[in-house]
Amino acid sequence: RQRGTLMEQRTNVGYVITDSVHIGDTEFVIGQSENDPARFVTWACDNGDYYYWGHYLTSREDAERDLVKRASERIRFLNSIREEKQPEKKKERER
Repeated sequence: RQRGTLMEQRTNVGYVITDSVHIGDTEFVIGQSENDPARFVTWACDNGDYYYWGHYLTSREDAERDLVKRASERIRFLNSIREEKQPEKKKERER
């Protein structure tokens, strides 16, 4: 949750964005709705306003777990890209 910060409240399709984490160029967010049967959603987000790849959930706990899982998966993906590029750099140094 965005405790103690002066952030503008964001919404997307009736969900108020309550939590976010940035991993690389991607932001992952939790949205909460008072009206939708799926009260919570996690989205990937680009540029602070393009939400996609929604996972709709019924509890905050499940949404928080999903947010952490998605962020962790993104970290692993970015690390795998870095690791693939490292052997190329080593070869260049050996020349």
